[in-house]
Amino acid sequence: MEPVRIACVRYLNTVPLIEGLEKLQGVALLPTIPSRIAGMVAGGEADVGLVSLVDAVRSPVPLALLPCGMIGCDGPTLTVRLFSSVPLAEVRTLHADTDSHTSVVLARVLLDRLFGARPEVAGFDAGRGSREDWPETVLLIGDKVVTNAPPAERYPHQLDLGEAWKGLTGLPFVYAVWMCRADRAGEPPIATAAAVLDRQRRHNRGRLAWIVANAAAEHRWPLDLAQRYLGSLLRYEVGEREREAAARFVQEASALRLVEERGLVWAEGAQTSN
Repeated sequence: MEPVRIACVRYLNTVPLIEGLEKLQGVALLPTIPSRIAGMVAGGEADVGLVSLVDAVRSPVPLALLPCGMIGCDGPTLTVRLFSSVPLAEVRTLHADTDSHTSVVLARVLLDRLFGARPEVAGFDAGRGSREDWPETVLLIGDKVVTNAPPAERYPHQLDLGEAWKGLTGLPFVYAVWMCRADRAGEPPIATAAAVLDRQRRHNRGRLAWIVANAAAEHRWPLDLAQRYLGSLLRYEVGEREREAAARFVQEASALRLVEERGLVWAEGAQTSN
């Protein structure tokens, strides 16, 4: 029997979802960057992947969301942050760390709704060049927000996107969800993958202190901050509020013509208990 192929990223924030999966028989873990995962699932390179919401909506091949795990927050995210040397209402160009398409669209939604700003977007790689050459306004995501953050004095205007979204809508935010091709949602391998992912997430929740102790140093995070990040700030379970939040985000983004207006498809046959 062929192993279930699961595409994922290896940031600190995914550890509670994927820790231990590589040791399971019948599972092949495929680490990559966030922006590649939707294409891998749509193209058949992976059976299931941790796909960002924007990539799901933009996918030419319909994808189905599996309610067995997600990356989200219900307030501050910490690792999805806007840094600006000018007031946010004056931002004209948003230099974006483009690893996450969803974070870029979220930033544009929030800048419009909260500050009336509609900047152009320019690509930016925080890992290249001198920090002295960093642009006027930049969006950073992932571990680098903690391990390679720009100096506060250079960027006095900052915005945590998860916190801003919660203030705007009163809802949590969903960045990425386990997904499969919609036309495969009823297949036994997908049901097996969803069950494995749900079980591993619940198992990891019960040993989170051990996971944090091992993962913090590997990702160059202070232990106490990693504990707060994984244990308090992030959310991994899909509930009704998370479904509502995901639909609201797509609605807000489509109203600004940042994505096409398209409903999210949930694979109800893969429903799991939290």
